Order: sequence, then structure tokens, then C-alpha cells
Amino acid sequence: MTLDSFLVDVVACPCASHSPVRVLETCVECVQCSTTFPIRDGIPVMLIDDATAGPYGIGAMVGGRT
Repeated sequence: MTLDSFLVDVVACPCASHSPVRVLETCVECVQCSTTFPIRDGIPVMLIDDATAGPYGIGAMVGGRT
């Protein structure tokens, strides 16, 4: 999936750290908590209710960082 580069630059995870996201095939993923958000009609849906939690839950820090 290709997203506009401006959109990728301004989209952030709604977790407490407001981390940037990386674009995967059908979703965007928070670089900090690994929570994924679907892309619908070329627009990332950054709503917690539509998210798939990362390995430690939505908004959890990974790699020992808190």
C-alpha cells in the first residue's frame, strides 16, 4: 500500500508516546508499541477501537523503554 509521504510524516500513534508509524502492506504500525491500524481507501484509520494491539497491548512500550 502506498500512502502520500506527507500523510506518513504527520500520522502518529495515539499511544502516550505519539510515536511515528511505518507503512506495511495493509496497515500502519506504531514503531514504539507495534500496534497496527488498518488502511481503508488509502487512509490510515488511527482509532483505538479499530486497532490491533501490539504484543504487550495498545500503547505499550517495547524494548525495555517505558
